[in-house]
Amino acid sequence: MADYRAPIADISHALTTVAGLDMIASTDRFGHADTETVLGVIEEVGRFMTEVIAPTNRDGDNIRAQWHDDASVTVPESFGSAYRQYVESGFGAMPFDPEYGGAGFPWVTALAVQEMLNSANMAMALCPLLTQGAIDALEAHGSLEQQQTYLPKMLTGEWAGTMNLSEPQAGSDVGAVRTKAEPAGDGSWRITGTKIWITFGEHDMTENIVHLVLARTPGAPPGTKGISMFLVPKFLVNEDGSLGERNDVICVSIEHKLGIHGSPTCVMAYGEQGGAIGWLVGEENEGMKNMFTMMNNARLSVGLQGLAIAERAYQDAVAYALERRQGRAIGAPAGEQSPIVEHPDVRRLLMFQRAWIDAMRALTYTNAAFLDMAKAATDPDDAKRWREKADLYIPLSKSLCTDVAQETTSAAVQIFGGMGYVEETGVAQHYRDARILPIYEGTNGIQAADLVGRKLSMRSGGVIADELDRFQSVADGLAKRDGMANFAANLSSAITTCRQATDHLVTVAASDPASLLGASSPYLRLLGTTVCAGLLGGAALKVDADTPFGASKVAAARFFGEQILPAAEGLSGAVHATSEDLFAIAADAF
Repeated sequence: MADYRAPIADISHALTTVAGLDMIASTDRFGHADTETVLGVIEEVGRFMTEVIAPTNRDGDNIRAQWHDDASVTVPESFGSAYRQYVESGFGAMPFDPEYGGAGFPWVTALAVQEMLNSANMAMALCPLLTQGAIDALEAHGSLEQQQTYLPKMLTGEWAGTMNLSEPQAGSDVGAVRTKAEPAGDGSWRITGTKIWITFGEHDMTENIVHLVLARTPGAPPGTKGISMFLVPKFLVNEDGSLGERNDVICVSIEHKLGIHGSPTCVMAYGEQGGAIGWLVGEENEGMKNMFTMMNNARLSVGLQGLAIAERAYQDAVAYALERRQGRAIGAPAGEQSPIVEHPDVRRLLMFQRAWIDAMRALTYTNAAFLDMAKAATDPDDAKRWREKADLYIPLSKSLCTDVAQETTSAAVQIFGGMGYVEETGVAQHYRDARILPIYEGTNGIQAADLVGRKLSMRSGGVIADELDRFQSVADGLAKRDGMANFAANLSSAITTCRQATDHLVTVAASDPASLLGASSPYLRLLGTTVCAGLLGGAALKVDADTPFGASKVAAARFFGEQILPAAEGLSGAVHATSEDLFAIAADAF
């Protein structure tokens, strides 16, 4: 298996040429994060992830997280050492509030750090990913006391954070939560209940774990309207900031999973000894609203995980294709075996991965840039416009990138041939690790429902129409470039198909919700692929195609536009179909 090398040039290209880092740095809010400074930091982060974090990845798969009879959970020893160095580096605090120890950098720069961390070791990266979400929720909804008590050490990574939603009877249906919270009379609450699927709910990498728990208070209304959020630390915190006694929360087991073995997925029991002590975050019955602060950023980060694991698998596939000799390539001397990279079908698999990796990086980084511009905007109308674009891209980033990660990691295994099916080569780990991504933080079906149920209705499809107008200008520019005529024609055609599909679904939304939801997944793939093509095409117009790097970017964009984009147009029929076929077979006849 090849060693991971942080793709600094590709990341820098995505930050500057695609996502518009210069534009973000020109705002008052992010003026201190100029492009030169950011790229210098990114280069140092890349070195750190390559040398310190990446070598621990196989330990996670082989040694795994371990649950013990005393309800403790340990991770591989190499994780602890590498994570401590990560904490000392300060890289995780880059995008957060300087008041609590952050650097106040744009979110898109934090996304670049996350990409390299997840490529280096996705299982370990899940710990800071969940902590990041907890920080977001406390920054937005926590009391001043909660922020001052918990955020400084959560920003550094000395303390971890989790999000506790699911229960045995309540997975994606969060409204079915039964965990209870009873007022204790002193401003605190007593939490009782069981939570499942809690990533890094217990572990030995940090001194403390800050759980954000959804629960019901006495007399709360049913469903999602009656859910509140509570802060429940593993160890209580004394007034001087030191750790006090252990709270009434334990990990009763961890799951045995297909992949990400180094990341403990915990079953957590709250209140086995009378009630875990917790504090309300925000107001009663606003837990779902507060949790969505965590979930939206987490969904973008999960989409980024799809990119990150695809990059790691691609690097392994390239290394193997260059060294493995088998068969004789076209034009090769007789009697000699050729590196398999010379065979057309292997080239197709590599180009498929490379083009989609560029596309996923363009999509997720642009999504993060929209969030930054919304935060930096001083005019409310501008802020709303950027926020709408960011909101539209969230389900595309999460769903498309995680679906594609299944395809690209599978392509990497295919390049290895029979050796890819052998665990010792390591590439199968990426395929297994990636399989969780379309499931957690809202299944991709939920993302598609969100796209057609909430995002489609923004200005009656106007937000989507604006993006398609932008990409039509890209298609017009490509049509004037040598060698890009087919890409331009395909992009224009896909834009027209998206417009027709969008108009159709806007009409269907009010009259036929079953058909709307039935069309949601193919529509997301159609729109997302078209958006990716537009972003790649726009970047191809800006690079210097006479340089080796620029030429490679143009080639990958052209491959996407000519060999990947046309397949998405074939989804138009599924988008326009009714739900009749979906329900033509009785449930008990499947």
